Amino acid sequence: MNSNIRFVQGNEACVEAALYAGLDFFAGYPITPSTEIAEHLSYRLPEIGGKFIQMEDEIASICAIVGASLTGHKVMTATSGPGFSLMQEGLGYAIMAEIPCVIVNVQRGGPSTGLPTSVSQGDVFQARWGAHGDHSIIALTASNHQDVFSITVEAFNMAETYRTPVILLFDEVIGHMRERLVVPEKGEIALVDRLRTSVKEGVDYHPYLPREDGRLPMSDFGGIHRYNVTGLAHDMWGFPTNNPNIVHGLMRHLVDKIQSHVNTITRYKEFYTQDAECLLISYGSSARSALHVVENRRARGERIGLLELQTLWPFPYAMIREKCDKARHIVVVEMNMGQVVRAVKQAVDRPDRVVLANRIDGSFITPTDIKNILRLIQGKGV
Repeated sequence: MNSNIRFVQGNEACVEAALYAGLDFFAGYPITPSTEIAEHLSYRLPEIGGKFIQMEDEIASICAIVGASLTGHKVMTATSGPGFSLMQEGLGYAIMAEIPCVIVNVQRGGPSTGLPTSVSQGDVFQARWGAHGDHSIIALTASNHQDVFSITVEAFNMAETYRTPVILLFDEVIGHMRERLVVPEKGEIALVDRLRTSVKEGVDYHPYLPREDGRLPMSDFGGIHRYNVTGLAHDMWGFPTNNPNIVHGLMRHLVDKIQSHVNTITRYKEFYTQDAECLLISYGSSARSALHVVENRRARGERIGLLELQTLWPFPYAMIREKCDKARHIVVVEMNMGQVVRAVKQAVDRPDRVVLANRIDGSFITPTDIKNILRLIQGKGV
């Protein structure tokens, strides 16, 4: 029997992927439906010499991983909606100070305590705009456990490559359902390690001076270099500044280092999109129902396809525009009141083609729900 084959929850798949990617520090606070991530890491991390700590709340959790990352560790925390709200100030700090970290949000119904044990995809906008001020962010998702594994590894790679927080936006169904996972052998998925500065001791180390390729080398805090870390606008030495030219350059750098690499960051899967007159766009667990509908209708000869998004932010506007170009109908399947659908309407040349198929009641959106919307579209001749 292949020992690499597991039958696991999505939350467990995320744990195994984080360890594969080199995670060696986790700080978190238990909250449904992400709790299993903390539970499994509480014994898996010590087995490999890593550190697990349960903090007093989510604010302390994100602050702890930011500090650990600065000292050279690969770090992660996990939460759900209410805890993710509490993490926003720490998230903004990590964005401004350019600190690599991974934040898992296993979404549940909201707002407030909402529906703690029910599914939702209502945090898409919060992932993009939850932290105040102008910034860019990377948010990734997946619809099955094999993809949860690979996209979690990607999250760690992107955090190190772009020196930025990366958000994993899963949902309750993905987190709690069980299915087959094949854990890759070491080396099958390439890993990105911390880019450490080559500057020796002295004053020539500039912690916020990017190389020509845009990457920003780091020195482990507390090591050979003394440098300043702040959430204030800062110069290349990390010291606060109000100089308009320096602040302008900093803001452009924080945004451009991600937005100028949208094509590199974008991950997606497509099914029968080449000839699709009706194109479904979905993500997370919703994409499972969407794919079921597509497979069923393709078997009956209908020209229908699915575009499954795995990168939600930065939003792949150009890719969406290209894939939707020939479709008569575009149906966005999601479990919120229409968050990704707004971005899709911005991307396409005729937003009147775009229709929302959704549920917002804490129940999983089924193939039947989607079929009902399709019948409505066909009945009206939209």
